[in-house]
Amino acid sequence: AVITKLNISYFTLLKSKVRDVKFGDNCTIIEPSNLYECNLGNNVFVGPFVEITNGVKIGDNTKISSHSFICNLVTIGKNCFIGHGVVFTNDLFKTGEIINDVKNFFPTNIENNVIIGSNSTILPVNICSGAVIGAGSVVTKDIDIKGTYAGNPAKLLRKF
Repeated sequence: AVITKLNISYFTLLKSKVRDVKFGDNCTIIEPSNLYECNLGNNVFVGPFVEITNGVKIGDNTKISSHSFICNLVTIGKNCFIGHGVVFTNDLFKTGEIINDVKNFFPTNIENNVIIGSNSTILPVNICSGAVIGAGSVVTKDIDIKGTYAGNPAKLLRKF
């Protein structure tokens, strides 16, 4: 089923959970998906089996493909494409322990016009506008040069 901002109450009948989300105009959410305390800009598309947690901000005209996980402290700019099964993480486990406390988390900032290929993993980093991340990549460091990146860890393959 396709859920739009206009009939968001339909979520109460489905297996999706949507709680305290700020929607822009013309957002489309495909169920089932879970969205909690996040902000979606105008014309945002969220595919099925996506989870977006509290504090996430997604810019206008951005598409989030199915099976992706976007954790808190992530900001995604305008006109971005997030492929299928992309996972963001906000904890580097620097202490060697699992401590579920936001004080241990780090932010991720994806600027505008970024493409992230399917099954990529994005650690807490900054990715500059216009970057392309190849499928299956693991981004472990900031990307500040516009170009194509791929691999584990992701490396610059070509500048634009």
